[in-house]
Amino acid sequence: MLILILSGLSIFIGIVALLIGSLGLIRLPDVFCRIHAVGMIDTAGASFIILGMVIYEGFTLVTVKLLFVGIFLFFTSPIATHAVAQVAHR
Repeated sequence: MLILILSGLSIFIGIVALLIGSLGLIRLPDVFCRIHAVGMIDTAGASFIILGMVIYEGFTLVTVKLLFVGIFLFFTSPIATHAVAQVAHR
């Protein structure tokens, strides 16, 4: 029961973070403010959702795959955000 509560709470936090980032994408006035809001929240939201799935699944091969996806997103999302910001600046 505790695993279900923790995984559900983590997934819920991730969904709320992604919704807040989406709201920032719509509401913020400048392209750089939008990039900042989406870039920061995208990494946090995806990380919480992956954490919730890892907690729910336990230690299996699926967990290892989820951790690899999480590590990949953790490093590539800020790099992609930086690349978009550089193009917008030019």
